[in-house]
Amino acid sequence: MTQRTLAGLLAVPLLVALWVQVLREPLPYVVYSPGLTVDVLGTTEADGQGDEIIEVEGAKTYRDDGQLRMTTVLVSQPDTTVTLPQLIGAWFDGDDAIYPYASVYAPDDTDETQREEGAFQMATSQDAAIASALVELGYDVNPTPVVAVVEKGTPADGELREGDHLVSINDREVTTVQEAAEAVDATGDGEPVQLTVNRKGKRLDFAIPREQMEGGQRIGIQMRDSFRFPVDVTVGVDPQIGGPSAGLMFSLGIYDTLTPGSMTGGEVIAGTGTIAPDGTVGPIGGIDQKIAGARDDGAQLFLVPADNCDDAVDAPAGDMRLTRVSTMSEAVDAVEAWAADPDTDLPQCTAGGGAQTQAAGEH
Repeated sequence: MTQRTLAGLLAVPLLVALWVQVLREPLPYVVYSPGLTVDVLGTTEADGQGDEIIEVEGAKTYRDDGQLRMTTVLVSQPDTTVTLPQLIGAWFDGDDAIYPYASVYAPDDTDETQREEGAFQMATSQDAAIASALVELGYDVNPTPVVAVVEKGTPADGELREGDHLVSINDREVTTVQEAAEAVDATGDGEPVQLTVNRKGKRLDFAIPREQMEGGQRIGIQMRDSFRFPVDVTVGVDPQIGGPSAGLMFSLGIYDTLTPGSMTGGEVIAGTGTIAPDGTVGPIGGIDQKIAGARDDGAQLFLVPADNCDDAVDAPAGDMRLTRVSTMSEAVDAVEAWAADPDTDLPQCTAGGGAQTQAAGEH
């Protein structure tokens, strides 16, 4: 055996080990894939069992045929290792997308911080969706701060609860988180904070002392802006689903539940978009993956936020129609018009963010 042959034989296992290391090495990228879709007009169990996802007290409800499906995206998390084989697979999968890690996450993001942020955004989007739907139906809604988190071991622990609506602090009516924070800060040294809250329709009074914590004298709660609603509406989805992008579909689901007849005409409609209390529809991430997920779950119409139109133009929609919406009212009109006539003219996305009106089958 020559020296060259021996060297070659010795190099083989080294090359194999090197390739194994390369294949296992984490790479600074994030993979987006189509996630599940959920019928917000359905129940918490896929087999039709469980509680209604949208539950209402204080108003007549109408349970009809048809589906309004919220869409999700599977995103590799900050603590997840993304390897070269995964990136190659995502590259060749027409429904997946790859983004640089730094364009998606901050350096200090973790799975836990993402979960907490997603849960906060989901709760906020549900409140905005309820407000948007009720305003569309002619109800008045009033802004109010709500307890989002009660920190363990603090003075508020065991007194206040998540979901308590803050009515007044130290006899001062509060309507925003900013007003509530200012009222707590204005409490005299050594004096307890006097709070009146609305808890599921009951007004309760508390006197809670402050303690020195990070950021100053606090009682130990985190708050978010919310509303006092004339109708009690709850939206229950899997707590593993986070983020604000289901707001539009929640709002449409609430609207349909509170109005006679099937808004969808008994068909399957999907969509995405954040929602503001005034009904403004905002953009989301992963529009291509959400369209692909809705396509695979049998949706026939997909609602696209106007600001996502550029990306949606070339999305893998198959035979599913896409329609552009910028407000809750536009979304209601589009769904009802399509349900009455699937070939009706609807606003479509065009390259450059514009819109035009097309009938089905026109290109």
